Amino acid sequence: MQSSVKDKSVSGWWIRPESGNREPNPESGDHALKTAIDRITHPIFLVDMDGQMGTARGGSILISEDPTSDIRNLTSEGDVPGDGRRAMGDGCPLRAYVPPLHPEYLGDPVFKENYGIRYAYVAGAMANGITSAEMVREMGRAGMIGFFGAAGLSLDEIERAIDHLQTEEDPTQERFPFGANLIHSPNDPELEAAVVDLYLRRGVRRVSASAYMDLTLPLVHFRIKGIHQDSQGQIVCPNKVIAKVSRIEVARKFFSPPPEKLLTLLLQKGMITSEEADLARFVPVAEDLTAEADSGGHTDNRPAISLLPTLMALRDELAETHSYQRPPCVGLGGGISTPESAAAAFAMGAAYVLTGSVNQSCVEAGTSETVRQMLAAARQADVIMAPAADMFELGVKVQVLKRGTMFPLRAAKLYDLYTQYERLEDIPQGQRAILERDFFRCSFEEEWEQTRRFLATQDPRQIARSETDLKHKMALLFRSYLGQSSRWATKGEPSRKIDYQIWCGPALGAFNEWVKGTFLEKPENRQTATVAMNLLFGAAVVTRANSLRTQGISLPASVGRFSPLTLSDIVDQLET
Repeated sequence: MQSSVKDKSVSGWWIRPESGNREPNPESGDHALKTAIDRITHPIFLVDMDGQMGTARGGSILISEDPTSDIRNLTSEGDVPGDGRRAMGDGCPLRAYVPPLHPEYLGDPVFKENYGIRYAYVAGAMANGITSAEMVREMGRAGMIGFFGAAGLSLDEIERAIDHLQTEEDPTQERFPFGANLIHSPNDPELEAAVVDLYLRRGVRRVSASAYMDLTLPLVHFRIKGIHQDSQGQIVCPNKVIAKVSRIEVARKFFSPPPEKLLTLLLQKGMITSEEADLARFVPVAEDLTAEADSGGHTDNRPAISLLPTLMALRDELAETHSYQRPPCVGLGGGISTPESAAAAFAMGAAYVLTGSVNQSCVEAGTSETVRQMLAAARQADVIMAPAADMFELGVKVQVLKRGTMFPLRAAKLYDLYTQYERLEDIPQGQRAILERDFFRCSFEEEWEQTRRFLATQDPRQIARSETDLKHKMALLFRSYLGQSSRWATKGEPSRKIDYQIWCGPALGAFNEWVKGTFLEKPENRQTATVAMNLLFGAAVVTRANSLRTQGISLPASVGRFSPLTLSDIVDQLET
């Protein structure tokens, strides 16, 4: 199919390069057009060659409603070198023009400057260290930012990751920008507070706040600790919170200053100064916010196309209300896995894009090779919602992979039994036998003893509560299976493959379809930075193709699509 020129008035004029220039004449055909679109660091000139569209390189253009008249006027006034007749004779009507679009141009420059990164790309914090220190390091080296997946890990494990990411000579100086996760822990608020204390002590300045339903004291403590005014009187908030939110009512809290009741409590406890409390009233809780659409793990399955503009409008409303000196940037996560989805996010005004599911199949992910192979085979419909371990009693769910594992069905069974019965002893013998044989692979009593030993070192208060609250004891036992299932997956426990809990959104299925038949089809070739640069490069290609369409150019199906390239090939193209 030939690309066509829509019958419309001339938008400009393309003037051929001087005779000494070696650029070829305009070329016709789909191949020339595709090549021009893919050369994202160069402009696109589409010209009308006697009714046939051609792709030109080099030269100069005049954009005008009446370029013929303008060229004659300019040349007659001496503003354009050469003869006006030569200019008209050595050129063609310009039908479309697209400027260069380097991947670093995508996104909000304010966001990139604030975090010291080149590309508006964030590797989201997948729990249990799946977003590993190695992955975060590779993101930083590539000019992006990653957040270590601290949720579900012990304080010692988190601190070891911080050691890996900070410089040994001076921990306050970073090799590259990075952050870490801070997850809402309604069942263990002391752990949440301890993680914040660790971050403040170790100088971790950026956190990804996830799964929050309401603001907490530790979260606000992290945000406003150290807030001050510089010599120009500008408020400086050294600790940055990027909230990951899918609900408007929660986003409103993050876009607002910290609640007075929490500031008062922090003052009473001596955790902040009166000056910090006063300045906190002029900044939002979130430095920036990610609109979390349909994603893996904790998600409300929100559609990105409606969620992002809604949260951006809410940001604008509250930024005006509170007269912030720097309104929060709003990015998009959930569903970012193809050039088209990344391009759509930036087209809607996303300050940055955040990826998760696609990173889990990469070689730097802190998970097992078995899980990577399972993820690489996933399709868009191979995901399902299942009860979450950390908020089991509240009925909160997470999105997981269902292909190749029985975990979603078994987790749902446990929640049904929990809602139906008041204690373990009430569960019918037949159901109990199934749980002991297939789920726990031991008796209730043996599983409880293992759970009890774990809680004795992690949170002894839960043991005391379980002695008087038998329904809580049942929840702890069931949560033990749910919690271990994600660890079995990351460790690659072969005897428990059927019970693997693998957080995953439908985006990964779309990614697998896109890379099918390319070198990225195999998980061993999926490096996080390579995947990221392909998504950004591809987004630039898609954006340029869409720009042509908005100028009335009809493109064949094969033009404007992008197939993955090796990282070295991308670097070469960006440097030419």
